[in-house]
Amino acid sequence: MLIDTYGRIGTDLRVSLTDRCNLRCTYCMPEEGLAWLAKPELLTDDEIVRLIRIAVTDLGITEVRFTGGEPLLRPGLVGIVARCAALTPRPKLSLTTNGIGLARTAAALRDAGLDRVNVSLDTLRPRLFKKLTRRDRHHDVLAGLAAVREAGLAPVKINAVLMRGLNDDEAPDLLTWALEHGYHLRFIEQMPLDPQHGWQREQMVSAAEILERLSARFTLTPEEAGRRGSAPAERWLVDGGPVAVGVIASVTRPFCRTCDRTRLTADGQVRTCLFAREETDLRASLRSGASDQLIAELWRTATRGKKAGSGLDDPSFLQPQRPMSAIGG
Repeated sequence: MLIDTYGRIGTDLRVSLTDRCNLRCTYCMPEEGLAWLAKPELLTDDEIVRLIRIAVTDLGITEVRFTGGEPLLRPGLVGIVARCAALTPRPKLSLTTNGIGLARTAAALRDAGLDRVNVSLDTLRPRLFKKLTRRDRHHDVLAGLAAVREAGLAPVKINAVLMRGLNDDEAPDLLTWALEHGYHLRFIEQMPLDPQHGWQREQMVSAAEILERLSARFTLTPEEAGRRGSAPAERWLVDGGPVAVGVIASVTRPFCRTCDRTRLTADGQVRTCLFAREETDLRASLRSGASDQLIAELWRTATRGKKAGSGLDDPSFLQPQRPMSAIGG
């Protein structure tokens, strides 16, 4: 299994399928985009499936989340999902997406074996969406959400990032809307993973602020202790339940002690933490003919080097060289 020196066991694999995206969210990348990975640098579909197979059959991975960039831009996505769903033991398969393109792919992804979808949506206001993402695609995201729900890929989770002076007043409206549509809403503290390195802690809308704003309209009760496990979101029952709202407070309430995640970038690098500055190259070993056993051992060795925490509270903290779009959520 993937066990680090602090006794944490990796069972959740996040796989970035591409660093490209069809939005230009202000907190994620500049308007002109980034220098994308060249096609020869990307893992092929076969290489991705082989690494996931090794992770599942040899290393104890039980959950696989496909991310990006925007994973729906990966031409072979449906086939990758189908091949991973055929693995034994079968991992749980989910997708994190901006929702654009889901209207035409939700049914195919369900039929391929996808279990669940997370969709990023920061605002209910089309004009603000266009300002935040630099694209007029709000209607496409809503259509994608409707398609996912119709396809039965439940529960449908919504991820929202609040930004001071822009959409930080929308927290109660977002939760009201999510409750009306049967979506599970999670707010995420904005993290220092932008390529511009413009993130400032004092400008971040904290978990405490989010809960304060929600409490102006709803009664929030902390979920029963012990139910969180290794999940990144703290959850509060809304008006007595059974529905809950989550807050992922990576900055102000880090959950590193229970982290069970390992990450694979689109170019075949293992990352043990979202904020890691070190990577282990599996692509080179794949392409040089390494055995499954050798690749598994490289992955185990990388995991043993996993640090105790993200280091966000350390005065010497430095952002990782890769931005979020090149790491995967």
